[in-house]
Amino acid sequence: MLILEAPVTILLLLGTVAISIAAFRDSRIAERFLLSTEGVLRRRQYYRVVTSGFLHGDPMHLFMNMLTLFFFGPFLELGLGPVNFLLIYFASMLAGSALALTENFRNPRYRALGASGAISGAMIVFALFQPFAMILFFFIPMPAVLFAVLFIGYSAMAAGRAQDGIGHDAHLGGALMGLTLVCVLWPSQLYELVDEARGFIANF
Repeated sequence: MLILEAPVTILLLLGTVAISIAAFRDSRIAERFLLSTEGVLRRRQYYRVVTSGFLHGDPMHLFMNMLTLFFFGPFLELGLGPVNFLLIYFASMLAGSALALTENFRNPRYRALGASGAISGAMIVFALFQPFAMILFFFIPMPAVLFAVLFIGYSAMAAGRAQDGIGHDAHLGGALMGLTLVCVLWPSQLYELVDEARGFIANF
C-alpha cells in the first residue's frame, strides 16, 4: 500500500485521530484548543489556529477528512517530498483559519474545528499535478481539475453566507493557499496543466 511509504502522512493521520478521539471523550480539550474569535483575537491564544486542525466535531467529520488525507497525502509526500508536503498541509491549515477569523471577527461566538483547510489545500495541489485523475464526488466520477474548480467556486459563494455548519471559509482559505503555493513553488506545473488540458480537449 502506498500509505506505508508515506510516514509523514501516517503521523498526521494517527495524531489527528488520537487527539480528536481524546476530545470526543473530554470536551474540555476541544474547548481549550478549538478555533474561536474570542480565544485568538481577544485572548491572543494564537496556537488555536493550528491546534483546531487536529480536532473534529464528530466521528463522521473526522472520518471524511482522514479518508481524504489517506488518498491524497501519500501522493504529495512521495511526489513532492515530506518537507513540501508539510508546508502545503500547515500553510493551508493556517490560511483556512485566517480566512475564517477574518470573515467572522465581528462574531464573538464564532467557533470552528477540523482539518478542512489543510485537506482542501492538499486536494487542490493534487488536482493541479494530476488534473485528469478521476475522483468520485458523491459517487460521481469527474477529473480532479474540474472538482477543484467547482470546489473553489462553491466555497467562495458559501463562505460567510451559508449557515449549514460547514467551514466554507476554511475550505476556501486552504484551497487558495494550495493554489498559491503551486504558483510560487512550481509555476511550470501551470503550463503543463494548460498543455494537458489542450490535449484532453483535442482528443475528447
